[in-house]
Amino acid sequence: MAKTKQGKKDVDSYTIRGTNKVVRVGDCVLMRPSDSDNQPYVARVEKMEADGRGSVRVRVRWYYRPEESKGGRRQFHGAKELFLSDHFDLQSAHTIEGKCVVHSFKNYTKLDNVGPEDFFCRFEYKAATGSFTPDRVAVVRCRTTQMISWYSATPAKTGSIHRAWA
Repeated sequence: MAKTKQGKKDVDSYTIRGTNKVVRVGDCVLMRPSDSDNQPYVARVEKMEADGRGSVRVRVRWYYRPEESKGGRRQFHGAKELFLSDHFDLQSAHTIEGKCVVHSFKNYTKLDNVGPEDFFCRFEYKAATGSFTPDRVAVVRCRTTQMISWYSATPAKTGSIHRAWA
């Protein structure tokens, strides 16, 4: 364990309360919201530290759901789509309720079975400005097995979906 701030030490792992699931730096986790009617928040663990009393805190980088972004949810956003933000926080490890996996879009589309813990990310999101990187991606949407429409999606601009039928 490396020493950080006075009385704090970096830790390598944390076992989620009431489970045998172990969280490590780099893992994606589901964080309990203060309002139990809301979905859990999704974050990536960047660092873990314990104080002298054994209390563990995690530094997380938040993922935003489309409806939490300035532009809101658009028709080209997937139900399990998240945006990796530049928003970091220090949270109690006790608020971690589970682990999840945030895939690239390419890897997500190759999954045989998408579970409740599977998400995908195509964009990075700057929370303060509401801007995205990249500022556009090609999106494929199937209407039937014979007709495919291609979209060029620009999430930061309202109504910026350009469609061409293939």
